Amino acid sequence: MRPLLPLILTALTLLTAVQAATPALDPNYYPHRPGTRWTYSSGETQIVGAPVIHRGVKVTPVSHQYGSTTYSQDLLEYRADGSVWLRGVNAAGRLSWYSPPLLVYPAGPLQTGQKWQAASGPLRMTVAVTGTAPLKLAAGTFNALILRTESVTGGRSSVQLTYFVPAFGIVRYQTADGSTIDLQR
Repeated sequence: MRPLLPLILTALTLLTAVQAATPALDPNYYPHRPGTRWTYSSGETQIVGAPVIHRGVKVTPVSHQYGSTTYSQDLLEYRADGSVWLRGVNAAGRLSWYSPPLLVYPAGPLQTGQKWQAASGPLRMTVAVTGTAPLKLAAGTFNALILRTESVTGGRSSVQLTYFVPAFGIVRYQTADGSTIDLQR
């Protein structure tokens, strides 16, 4: 029996090493716990609501507010594989449902050089993770992934940069006109 002990220990050591090298799927890689909120320098606050069923799909509403007024609400589907899909947008009392839905984020973790596309109706998006950037903001110091999103709708194209921190969320938006909107808290 003694000669088996070193083999068992070696097998356990290898199994532990493989498990450590395999990234676990973090269910909060893309934050979506109800009550989570982000307030930005533009005055906008985004608030995650409790999941609801819309058209037979479990979606998580993310409200966009200025003061106490909600101007729009994204309906996001967080799938078991870790990907995030935009199923609809509720604005001015009107629900726009995307069929097919738009891939907002593929399953994490995101990596520099990664690209994905999404299209629904006249809207087309191409997203690329272009690198990382250290940011010192009112909300803290971050090493954020830079996501470059090119959107085309109605023949018009625009580019936006989004600075994303895993398990924390979006800490900066740089709009098509070059304006910067930073996370305040």
